[in-house]
Amino acid sequence: MKIYTLTGDDGTTSLSGGRRVPKHSIRVEAYGSVDELIAWIGLLRDYKENQHRKELLIYIQSQLMKCAAALACDRQNSDSRRILPDTDCISVIEKEIDMMEETLPKLNNFILPGGNILVSHCHIARCVCRRAERAISRLNKTEESPEIVNKFLNRLSDFLFVLSRKLALELDIEEIKWTV
Repeated sequence: MKIYTLTGDDGTTSLSGGRRVPKHSIRVEAYGSVDELIAWIGLLRDYKENQHRKELLIYIQSQLMKCAAALACDRQNSDSRRILPDTDCISVIEKEIDMMEETLPKLNNFILPGGNILVSHCHIARCVCRRAERAISRLNKTEESPEIVNKFLNRLSDFLFVLSRKLALELDIEEIKWTV
């Protein structure tokens, strides 16, 4: 199978089910942002400092693939197979957040991202996750997306923030608090 099909040369792409939509559509923007987030999570997984989190990060990538598939599903086509994230994916993330927060110092300020390239990449992944959330929110103004996708991304951005803090602690990186 060739990777190039020439069908997108006109500025359109296919949803799951075959309907063609403009590449600039809000639906494509939403699942495209999730796709970008999958790649960022892959980068986080590649760091040796995250080797003990490898299975969790693969699980997160798999759930994000399901989120992207759900967003790419053409609901106008009844033959289109709908894939959704696992029903317990949110509780899995919440459990991980809770375990990490037990070891972290209390936080009363915003944190300036940085101090270490891995910590910075974690913050970038969090920002991409928030962008995907915003795109889905815009999509929901005209077409409904699955509630579990919205909740998973919201919780995942929290997870990525807490992970950045946990990594800073593990790597003995000072968190610079933003104060006014």
